[in-house]
Amino acid sequence: MEEIELYLETAKEMMEQAISHSRKELAKIRAGKAMPSMLDGILVEYYGTPTPINQVASISTPDARTLFIKPWEKSIIAEVEKSIINSNLGFNPQNDGENIIISVPQLTEERRIQLTKQAKAVTEDGKVRVRNARKEANDELRKLKNDGVSEDAIKNAEIDVQQLTDSFVKNLDDLLSVKESEIMTV
Repeated sequence: MEEIELYLETAKEMMEQAISHSRKELAKIRAGKAMPSMLDGILVEYYGTPTPINQVASISTPDARTLFIKPWEKSIIAEVEKSIINSNLGFNPQNDGENIIISVPQLTEERRIQLTKQAKAVTEDGKVRVRNARKEANDELRKLKNDGVSEDAIKNAEIDVQQLTDSFVKNLDDLLSVKESEIMTV
């Protein structure tokens, strides 16, 4: 029975990782409001090493439409600006010699629909990860039959895995609906 609990715990951890990953990916999708997390994933060439932008500069949001980036060294301002332009986020950074200011444009209806589709793809990927965790757990549980574990115990464990799966899929659906309403709010 300890083995069954172990497989259930492992499945739960894998599903939690899928939710966590989806949450991080959804945070990167901008919803029309300026957020420092929009720049996560941008790497700046810093002394020959690609470094995350938040490790070479402070990023703040003075208002809902502006990102304010203050590099810790003036010598890398051009590099930070170049990285933002090359990131394909659609931003046009303005450099005042000491800071970089990004005005986040209002989202068009077409762009909102595009971002909603992107959010759906992220959550669908999360659901696939959750289902893969379920499949792995069920496969491992079925192998226990050979070790003398009763069929009833295995069936009950499979039911538990399915309940876990359902709750995590619902969690992903909830994340998606929150993100969709965030994106579609003008």
